[in-house]
Formats: sequence, C-alpha cells, structure tokens
Amino acid sequence: MTKDVIALTPKMPDLPTLLAGLYAGGPDLGVHTTADGAVVQLCAPDGRPLVSVEAPLLVQVPGETARLLDHPVGEGPMWWTEARASSAVAEAGRLAGSFAGRLATVLGGTVWPPEAATTDVVPLTTNVSAIPVPATSTPAVDVLTDSTAVVIQDRPVVAMTSWLSDALRTATAADRALQIVTPPTARLTLPTRTALHGLPNRWVVQDPQHGYYDGLSGAVLHWKNGTFTPVRDEEGAASTAEAFKTATETGERQLLLTLRTRHPADADLVLGHALETAFRHLTGSPPAGWSTAEPVNLPWSTRQLTDLARSRAPRPTWLIAIGHPDRPALATMRVLRTTAGVEEDITLALGHGRNETPPLHAIEALAAELDAEHGLVTLLTALRTARRDLTVPARFELPPFPVAFTLGHDEARRIGTARVERPARRPIPVRLGSAFHYRLGDGSNAEAWITFQHLTQHLKQQA
Repeated sequence: MTKDVIALTPKMPDLPTLLAGLYAGGPDLGVHTTADGAVVQLCAPDGRPLVSVEAPLLVQVPGETARLLDHPVGEGPMWWTEARASSAVAEAGRLAGSFAGRLATVLGGTVWPPEAATTDVVPLTTNVSAIPVPATSTPAVDVLTDSTAVVIQDRPVVAMTSWLSDALRTATAADRALQIVTPPTARLTLPTRTALHGLPNRWVVQDPQHGYYDGLSGAVLHWKNGTFTPVRDEEGAASTAEAFKTATETGERQLLLTLRTRHPADADLVLGHALETAFRHLTGSPPAGWSTAEPVNLPWSTRQLTDLARSRAPRPTWLIAIGHPDRPALATMRVLRTTAGVEEDITLALGHGRNETPPLHAIEALAAELDAEHGLVTLLTALRTARRDLTVPARFELPPFPVAFTLGHDEARRIGTARVERPARRPIPVRLGSAFHYRLGDGSNAEAWITFQHLTQHLKQQA
C-alpha cells in the first residue's frame, strides 16, 4: 500500500531544505521532476520513482489541516508538503517519512502521521530490477488496467487533493474508471464523494473480515477483469456487506442546498456572490477560504475566483469553499459558460449536532435575495441524517429529504407564470418577491420526494 506522509511547517521549504530532504536515500538515488516541475521524484538508479513530492502549499484557512488529517496541528498559516511513496518498493514508505522528518526538523514543523517521522538515511536494499516497472506515470495511481485506475489510500479522511484530482482527470480522459481503495475506518470528504458519484467510479473498502465492498452502496465486490465489480448470484443480484449495514444514531444532521444561478456574460461580472450570500444567511459569515482542490488554502476572494474562471473559459471551472471551524460548512461550485450566459452550479452542506437546530427559518429570506440580486434559477433545500463534520463513512446513511424548492423569476417566466402558480397537485407556491417558493416538508418525511417529483414533472411539461 502506498504511504502518504505530510510535512507541516511554519516556513516555506526552500530549495536547500528540499534537497536535504531528498538526500534521505543517500547519494545513490536520483532526482527528477514531472508535471512541469510541480512534482519532484526521488528515484532508484534505474529511474523508477520511489517518492513523489508535490510543490509546497501554503494553507491559510483556519482549521483546514486539522479537518483533513483528523489530528491536532498548530495554529496559523502552515506550509503543506505532501510526499507519496510507491507501493512497489519496501523502503519507499520510510524514505517518504525521512524526507518529511528532515523538513520538519530544519523548519520547526511536524509530520503527519507522527510515527512516520525520522531523519535517518534509508538505503535502498531492494533489487528493483526484479520488480516490474509500473504501468502508470501518474503519482497517485497504484494499479492501472485497460479499464480502471486504482488509488490506494490509507488515511483517516480521503480528500480531493490535487493528486486525486489529477488521477480523476487522467482516468476520465482515457475512458477509465477511478476506484479508491481504503480501510473501513476511512471517511470521504464531500468533494471526494461528489467526484466518485456514479459508475464506473467507486469507493472500494477493504475490510479484513468482510473482504471488499462499495463504501457508498454496500455492494460486495471482487476483482474481476481488471476492475472491482459486484459479486452477483445466479439471478444477477448483488448482496450487501454486513459491515455496511451497521449505523449508529447520533442525532447529527446536515442541511443541503443545491442551487443554480445564471448571469449575462458581462465583462464586469464577479462570481461567487451567490455562494457568499448563502454562507452569510446560514452561518453568519462569508466562506473562510476557497481552492480548486483540498486542502482549501486560499482566503475567500470573489475577485480571485472570478479571475481564475475567466482565464479558463470557455472550459468549466470547479472549486471548493469552506466555512470557519466552529460551523462546519462546505460547498462545491462549478462555473460554466453556456449560450444563455455564465452559470454557477452550487452544492452547499452545513453540519449540525444533536442540540443544534438547522437554520430552516433563513431559507426564504435567502431565496428572495438570491432571486433579486444574484440571478437565481432554482434552489432545492433538503435535510439528512448524517455526520456534523460533513465526512462520509463507509456505512449506510439515509438519503436527504426535501424541505423546499424555489424558482427564480426568470425561470418562472420561461416556464409560464400560470403553470408555475397553479401546479396540478399541492403545494401552491408562495411569492418571495418575484420568486416562487414551494414548501415540501420539514425534512423528516420521504414522501416529500414524491411531492417534489410531481412538481418537477408538472413544470417540465410546459418548459
């Protein structure tokens, strides 16, 4: 299994410090770069990568390192330097630990996981010439077949890091599935969960007692024809792993918002204001930070994210926004240039403990402001029983139940005001300024999905 080791330092690792770290294997190992210099690799004499080191990242968002590492770390901005060791060579994991330990020793930082830290020289004793050369040049990928790229992760929280983002992008371009293999104790962040949504991508849990199963559906899996696929009986039915069925009621819930905005493609357009408005209504403050991968490292700035999206247009831009540590809130946003203008597809999740009340009372005022000032197309609000920290465990969780649905005034005009005001079945909408707001339930009744389905079918018929 590959080994991820992270050096967390208050100072940026400069070139001499990085070289000192890379000398962890002694003078016989070589160094070269890939990904246009963004990744440095410590290599065996035959050129085989042993440890891949990503460029240091300054994490300026409070609480972000603790969120992803599930481990207390120091306060203040921190340089995050991640090393990923190859699974093919026994010494590679200790080499990664020595690299990170040397950085932390010189710069006064810490290493995650703590037990990996060392400053010892780790000589290469394995006969690498007897080991087949990996079929992949992507550092995050451990196994590559014609149909699947497999990434093995042994960390408590599997985040959508730039490593994984690159692996997903490469696999998708080659028409391959991305399958992430973890122990049963691992959890996914919501961005990783979103990225793995839909086959053939999978979260594969390797349970010592139960074998392999899908961490999102519970289906028992096996390795067949170069990919993880469900085990089926003679009738073609898949079974559910017993470990997936176990769940503990904690009283924790998540408030989920799925919204779309649309704006004219204007040179003065600034993106992100709809997301910021949602954060302010529901948490009392704007997002703490944003980024295109985890860890989220940049302080919140609508101007900077707009500049990034504009530089990538007409290609879409996908990004993450995070709230402050005392109020778990996380969003993903996809910016897309269409014939109708510039669209923002936003998913926002907020975590609430047993004694915390989700701010459903704020939804209508939020919907009205989004419609009046930020080009709201649609807004769906839902509640679910799930973890307050917004991570996804490898066990069954109830689906969310819808609470309300809002149509922006431009979308209502496109469908036809008469049809929007008089649905074939209840509920009848209330007016929020120019928006139309349908109350569906309190987030505890699955029948609200049927009501919502009837409503959307009614609206789509005219559209």
